[in-house]
Amino acid sequence: MNKHLIAATLAAAFLGAPLAATAGEAELLARIEKMAAELEQLKAELKASVKKTEAVEQRQQAIAAAAPAPAPVPAPASAPAAEPALAAAGPSTIFGAYGEVNYSRPTKNASGAQADVRRAVIGIEHRFDPKTKVVAEFEWEHAIVSADDKGESEVEQLYVEREFGNGLRSKVGLYLIPMGLLNANHEPTAYYGVERNFVETAIIPSTWREVGVSLSGDTAGGLTWDTGITTGFDLGKWDAAGSDGRESPLGSIHQEGQQARSRDLSVHAALNWRGVPGLLVGGSIFTGKAGHKTDGFTANDARITMVDLHTRYTPGRWDLSALYARGQISNTEALNETLVGNPTPVPKSFAGWYTQAAYRLLEAGDYTLSPFVRYEQFNTAKSYAAVPQGLGVAASPDEKVTTLGANLKVGEGVVLKADYQKFKEDKSRDRLNLGLGFSY
Repeated sequence: MNKHLIAATLAAAFLGAPLAATAGEAELLARIEKMAAELEQLKAELKASVKKTEAVEQRQQAIAAAAPAPAPVPAPASAPAAEPALAAAGPSTIFGAYGEVNYSRPTKNASGAQADVRRAVIGIEHRFDPKTKVVAEFEWEHAIVSADDKGESEVEQLYVEREFGNGLRSKVGLYLIPMGLLNANHEPTAYYGVERNFVETAIIPSTWREVGVSLSGDTAGGLTWDTGITTGFDLGKWDAAGSDGRESPLGSIHQEGQQARSRDLSVHAALNWRGVPGLLVGGSIFTGKAGHKTDGFTANDARITMVDLHTRYTPGRWDLSALYARGQISNTEALNETLVGNPTPVPKSFAGWYTQAAYRLLEAGDYTLSPFVRYEQFNTAKSYAAVPQGLGVAASPDEKVTTLGANLKVGEGVVLKADYQKFKEDKSRDRLNLGLGFSY
């Protein structure tokens, strides 16, 4: 603004009001000139201050741009940082669930098509403090449970776990045996295919759980170990006239914590290594007698041993896995002699393996499409102990199954599945499967 203009404006303002009688014209002009000078000085100081502030901001931006980016803070291997907050919050309870609804249509027998509410599971985890929790899972299979229906209701897990620090922890109660890839991670969102694979259901009787106590731990090098003492199987439950033993030898004599006979206990141990990102290599063993010193039972010295070797590798979009499992029941000769004439004697050995490849083909928003192919070979009666000539049952041939399908994940908790299964030996079992699963 011009100095003379400011003076004129101020003069007009003063002239518009009555002046004191003692103020002359010369004195009034002098006051106006002084005020205009002071305004100009204030304007100059304000402009200089603005320029100085802009210069400081530019200098700070330049320094920030030239400075190296801060290194990311690595996440801890466990979650000790959260423990103080958890301790301050006090006890906490978490509810979860998973379930699946499946449809199967045999290609050579359309009348055998069926839909099934395969299972519904509710899980509860209550943490008393940062180191102690109780875990419970309750499962219903095939929709309806009654004396006239095929449904089942069961406690799948019920145990207390205590952490001791340095990666060491212990479980006491009914818990899943750490064997294979599927037994401890069996939610429908965790595996490919509508149904669980045959090797980890017919040979390893997933979901396999026992009552006992375990101790486990992990190391900084990616090695985890798990060992324990538990209940085992009851060979006295073997039904030589039925077909359950053919479908799954151990599945037909497991006890599941239901008034489990415990004269003979079993031990288990597992090792898994995850030292390379995306790679898992491991194995496990379970062994124990299954006669329980039953009066008059001819197989009190029978021992059941189960072993497995497994690996999984997930480079990039690929998900590759393989597993071998073998079971053996010793000292069954005398028992099988008493079962002569029945279609299902006790096998000496049963085994299977599979290899599987899946590829994350498409990711669009929260949809993920993963085609897969699996080849498995298994035999629930690979061999029998010797019996008098002509009285035994011939060993079964290995069944070979190829499964081709895809999983479509919707977000993180829902999966739609479709696959086709081709059987080598029993071609009447060829089928198309569709499924819906969820887990949270």
